[in-house]
Amino acid sequence: MIHPPTIERGIRYHALLLARTAMMGATALLIACSPPTETGESSDVSVGSTVASENAVNNSELVPAWADIETLQDAMQDGELTAVALTEYYLQRIATYNDSLRAVIEVNPDALDIAARLDQERASGNVRSALHGMPVLLKDNIDTADAMKTTAGSYALLFAPTPAEDAFLVQQLREAGAVILGKANLSEWANFRSTSSSSGWSARGGQARNPYNPLHTPCGSSSGSGVAVAADLTLLAVGTETNGSIICPSANNSVVGIKPTLGLISRSGVIPIAHSQDTAGPMTRTVADAAVMLSVMAGSDPQDAITDNPQAQSHVDYTQYLQADALSGKRIGVMRSLFGRNAPLDALMESQLDELRSAGATVVDIELGGSRELSEASYQVLLYEFKNDLNAYLRNRGGFYQSLEHLIRFNEVNASLQMPWFAQEIFLEAQATTNLNDPAYLEALQQAKSISQSRLDEALTDNQLDAIVAPSNGPGWLIDLENGDDGSSVNYVSSSGLAAIAGYPAITVPAGYIDGMPVGISFFGAAFSEPQLIALAFAYEQRTQARRAPELTSVSP
Repeated sequence: MIHPPTIERGIRYHALLLARTAMMGATALLIACSPPTETGESSDVSVGSTVASENAVNNSELVPAWADIETLQDAMQDGELTAVALTEYYLQRIATYNDSLRAVIEVNPDALDIAARLDQERASGNVRSALHGMPVLLKDNIDTADAMKTTAGSYALLFAPTPAEDAFLVQQLREAGAVILGKANLSEWANFRSTSSSSGWSARGGQARNPYNPLHTPCGSSSGSGVAVAADLTLLAVGTETNGSIICPSANNSVVGIKPTLGLISRSGVIPIAHSQDTAGPMTRTVADAAVMLSVMAGSDPQDAITDNPQAQSHVDYTQYLQADALSGKRIGVMRSLFGRNAPLDALMESQLDELRSAGATVVDIELGGSRELSEASYQVLLYEFKNDLNAYLRNRGGFYQSLEHLIRFNEVNASLQMPWFAQEIFLEAQATTNLNDPAYLEALQQAKSISQSRLDEALTDNQLDAIVAPSNGPGWLIDLENGDDGSSVNYVSSSGLAAIAGYPAITVPAGYIDGMPVGISFFGAAFSEPQLIALAFAYEQRTQARRAPELTSVSP
């Protein structure tokens, strides 16, 4: 047990270190800070020193722009490309564009060494999987037991002990031969600190910006993951979602995002919000790449009992469901309750429904939406579980701050760094809850799961549907740090809530653009219906080919 005087001394000590970090300016956004020495000094490794190869500037000629896994693997097999060259390419793009986009919070100083070892394996005839040599960026709430930090975007964890082991999903990625490229910026604490937050802002990473227009939000909370994939700062990324945090930043950055069924991917080693909704998922430029990642990330983890199910244990290769004609003969429901709020979005979505019909699907309108009762119950669940789950994570991680109460105090002492734009009212609400035996929590949990799951199950069954579609989100609003997201999203549309609360899967695919800003279409269905959803999403993607690359500038807005 860490007693309050020790906590206060630790906070004051860290405040001095953080003041030095703040003085470093933009450079601090891309550092891997080592633990303080006995004198309190920290040793910083900048991106520039990581991109040290004299060949880095030439790799743009070797790497096809906006490439996918298949193209890059073919090039590697033909001897035209190496994992080192590919990693250097992405590190160089991060060095060029990240100051303006704030997508990457930290690069992995070991990335090139990892890539070199994987090249040696390939040369000896060992290719682990389709991810062999492929760079992956991780959201900064996913544990890695390496030289990088895991901070959820907060300075509170900057000097915390390194996690004892990689998150289980990271272990899966490494075993498959992925190169962990770095950590992505995010909405701090996965956007569960304040109701007035700005999506994509964290104290440590600053404000992530949409590559299609840097004045507009990238959404969140997996903001940097979406931005980095869209801007080709990485080939692949991992996001996490409690409600909308994979779907929204994927849609608003014109990339593919899969929010899996709860229990398909392990939650161990991921800084939590709520165990009843939290999941990680792939964020990529194509459905095929997302299917490759999901095949690797899914799996049964002894440390996460919810993955003790046949679907997680079966090691499914989801690429077998990439069927271009999958829409033919299917019956698709449309969430009509989300229409009528945003005329340009309505028009674009109607054109996409016509694409589904042209591909042979039957499209039927259904009435399916959330309710105040569901929203309120879900929010109460999140408050209770956040306090309980985060306290458990922090105790296991070790260090000065072992509870939400400690983090609240840290933010108060370091308000100029941690709270320059918005406060921590959600933290305070969560701290005021009791424990998971509280009847109020148990009732809210039962209500949230019952309402969300029954509505989706009944809609699918009663209408004999193969899947449901809806606009993922409206286009990204203007960033407003002073007022946050509230008030900026008039007529904003979001369809992620029901599937997120139910723990059911959803996939968003780029659907087009409104005034140059991306929007997506979501496919969602019953629990563990990922095979069907991947097939439908792939067929839609192949037919429409809606995604186009952003025009980037290295100049900050």
